[in-house]
Amino acid sequence: MLRQARLDAPDTLHHIMIRGIEGTPIFRQDPDREAFLFRLGELASLSGTRVIAWVLMNNHVHLLLFSGIKGVSHFMRRLLTGYAIYYNRRYQRKGHLFQDRYKSIICDQDSYLLELVRYIHLNPLRAGIVESISELDKYEWSGHGVLVGKVHREWQSKEYILSHFGTVQGKAIRAYRKYMEEAINQGHRRDLVGGGLVRSLGGWSRVMTLREQEGEVSHDSRILGDPDFVGKILKDANQSLQRQLHTTERKEIIDPVIRRNCEEEGIQEEEIRKGGQRWKISRVRRKIAFQLSHEWGVSLAEIARNVGVSTSGIANAIRKIEAAEKSDKIKQRP
Repeated sequence: MLRQARLDAPDTLHHIMIRGIEGTPIFRQDPDREAFLFRLGELASLSGTRVIAWVLMNNHVHLLLFSGIKGVSHFMRRLLTGYAIYYNRRYQRKGHLFQDRYKSIICDQDSYLLELVRYIHLNPLRAGIVESISELDKYEWSGHGVLVGKVHREWQSKEYILSHFGTVQGKAIRAYRKYMEEAINQGHRRDLVGGGLVRSLGGWSRVMTLREQEGEVSHDSRILGDPDFVGKILKDANQSLQRQLHTTERKEIIDPVIRRNCEEEGIQEEEIRKGGQRWKISRVRRKIAFQLSHEWGVSLAEIARNVGVSTSGIANAIRKIEAAEKSDKIKQRP
């Protein structure tokens, strides 16, 4: 069985952001919010998903959760589909309710767990929906009220967060509340909603250049953590993490990979791109296809368009390399 990529592995910490399409309000009335939270709680209980922090705003939602046994994708699909059906029926509308796909960032819990809890729960205060921490304590549509004991949501992992502030509940709540107060004037934190290394290197073309010059660079806007954490996630997830690159970024990756391999092997790039069938050309093409697929997550169809052969031809080329690697590993066993 193929190993599940850490991008959607169980018990991974995710900061999830959901937005209404073109600014459409996701919630018009309190019954809508209750309907969403009912589904959230039911699914969390059924799937083993641990909801750590959350807030419902008019046109967007923040969730901080540890994914359950089936991963976050399955959980979110059921949550959003079910709520969209409810919403469309209630307001007699058709079409999509949510903007594209939800945004999910894998987070290093050791470094960012408490910061994310605070950032998410302070949303109503930053937006002026409530005017003070005291009002936020009683606000029903944020997980903060649950942590301080003023709101009851049994599906929220309350004790897990409070345990970071003390072993005695009363003291832990006071310490947590003080932690919240310290960030009242903090404002928007782009570093917490776009990934810890938010394309600060200048896109994937820049990452490629740095890789060639300095070795591995750990960078992905879907991961929030230090370079070691990002590197580990990228390594484990491999193709699944990388395959969502934008079209222009794919082009910036494909061309240099083809060019570099041709230069190393002393062959003309044109022979690769026009589907040349010499033995050496086929061997280099297999190498290029394997790198683009496994290291960069480029689709087989995209690779095929750039190296002059069919998608099935690329699939066969990659399988040959995988089979050869597997054979080598077997031979190396004691």
